[in-house]
Amino acid sequence: MQKENNNELKIFVPKEFNFNENLKYLSRAPNECLFHIKNQRLYKALPIEEETLLIEISADHENVMTIRFIGDTTPSCERIRDAVVRYVRDWFDLDRDLLPFYEMAKTDVLLNGAVGSFYGLRLMGIPDLFEAICWGIIGQQINLTFAYTLKRRLVESFGRRIEYDGDDFWIFPTPNDIAALAVEDLAGLRMTVKKCEYLIDVAQLIVEGKLTKMQLLNAGNVKNAEKMLIKIRGIGPWTANYVLMRCLRYLSAFPIDDVGLHNALKHLMGTENKPTKEEIGRLAANWTGWESYATFYLWRFLY
Repeated sequence: MQKENNNELKIFVPKEFNFNENLKYLSRAPNECLFHIKNQRLYKALPIEEETLLIEISADHENVMTIRFIGDTTPSCERIRDAVVRYVRDWFDLDRDLLPFYEMAKTDVLLNGAVGSFYGLRLMGIPDLFEAICWGIIGQQINLTFAYTLKRRLVESFGRRIEYDGDDFWIFPTPNDIAALAVEDLAGLRMTVKKCEYLIDVAQLIVEGKLTKMQLLNAGNVKNAEKMLIKIRGIGPWTANYVLMRCLRYLSAFPIDDVGLHNALKHLMGTENKPTKEEIGRLAANWTGWESYATFYLWRFLY
């Protein structure tokens, strides 16, 4: 990291990184409510400790990404600035060495075209555990468009916002915002009662310290972490693996039941029917240790 001035930070990025490819991923949902993209710049409200910052992220120069603080949201100290850098590096998975993945993918009939077309794409994360689990629960058994509608309703009902230059920048609700609610309080979201119960349950577990990111990171391996998550009501193998790949960064996390993955494989293989789980297992035999990235790159064919 290079400090330019109080309102700007420079982050050096790996050679195997393409900001525009990542913006294409982030642009796939027009109903996204947690960030804005304008003129190849990404804008997001970011709560760090007691401060709420509005950041602009751009990459006008090769191997450098710029974070600029908008308005009067300049961090008060170096600790907050460092936390912003950590969040952005985590969000874009910038500390990952992708060369081994690309070497593997070159020899894989399904991934070879993907990495050739989308070189520099990173597995865009959801650094906040509560947000990641909520997104996984919301997305269960519904299409992506409706999932974004439900997320927007949740955020605009129980999150908070800051306004700048005529735009609203929303911040995802915290566990404390949701833990004390009753299912009836979520009725306006028009989400199933079960999903409302699951969201409240997860919020309460996090507030009580019974579920933390560190616990899952200390699980030892992806299977242990998955077992910890699926003990929670409302979290099955698909949701668990989605959270493990997007938030915890377990490279072996593999949402093998994901409909998007099935559709991508069907498209690439030119078949009329989606592959069975057994067929996917055979197709993924070479992906060991990179299942999460393989899944993310295959999703890219769908938008």
